[in-house]
Amino acid sequence: MKETLYMKASDKTIAPYVVLSGDPWRVETLKEHLDNPVKVAFSREYNTYTGTYKGMPVTVTSTGIGAPSAAIAMEELYACGMEVALRTGTVMGLTEDLLGSFLVPHASVRRESTSATYVEAGYPAVADTDFVKVLNDTLAIFGERHSNGLNCTVDGFYSQMRESRLAKERGTDIEKTLASFRELGVSGIDMESSTLLVLGKLMGVKTAVLTAVTVLGNLEKTIEGKPRDEMERKLCRIALESMHQLHLRKGELWHGD
Repeated sequence: MKETLYMKASDKTIAPYVVLSGDPWRVETLKEHLDNPVKVAFSREYNTYTGTYKGMPVTVTSTGIGAPSAAIAMEELYACGMEVALRTGTVMGLTEDLLGSFLVPHASVRRESTSATYVEAGYPAVADTDFVKVLNDTLAIFGERHSNGLNCTVDGFYSQMRESRLAKERGTDIEKTLASFRELGVSGIDMESSTLLVLGKLMGVKTAVLTAVTVLGNLEKTIEGKPRDEMERKLCRIALESMHQLHLRKGELWHGD
């Protein structure tokens, strides 16, 4: 097939198993855990390598920030034969006890606009149940604190997640927005998950989300420096090991494929 428009990928360069990172530079950390990684391309926000992890073919790539670019990645990877997708990244937690833990949501509230261009608002953004179980099991093996709280995906970082100069000038009440999410029982907010989950379901791609809670609402508390680096490295190892565990259990868990 011809190379895809933005990622410069093809069915010859993309593996069935794909780990998606928002940050292009986190892909470099993921790549360190692969055997024989081959660079596919670094085009726009999409930094892509394909290699193997414990013999399993896997692609690691980035989506950049936000739902529109994440949707482009899903579309182009699906065109190249992707069968399994795992979003890895950071998430803003809404309760203090979540800071420093991992969030594996069963579902996401669709407060972004991209998924609405594919399907009506009532369509749920849900993670693959089998994949969530494998992620939970792998996190337990690693001894990491984690939960399956509800995610919410939004479009506006400086209008819905973090107070800015413009927000103050315009009287935008970020705290009120965060409080409304807490009232819905939301554990964490990001800018990609619901779109990935919706598209994964429409595509028949087993899709789930693994995120590290590195900040609390409006950046009132953050994990920085070496502790954050260590947490992101754990995130990468757990992501790849979870994908491998899912691969090993394919015959047991693949329903209707």
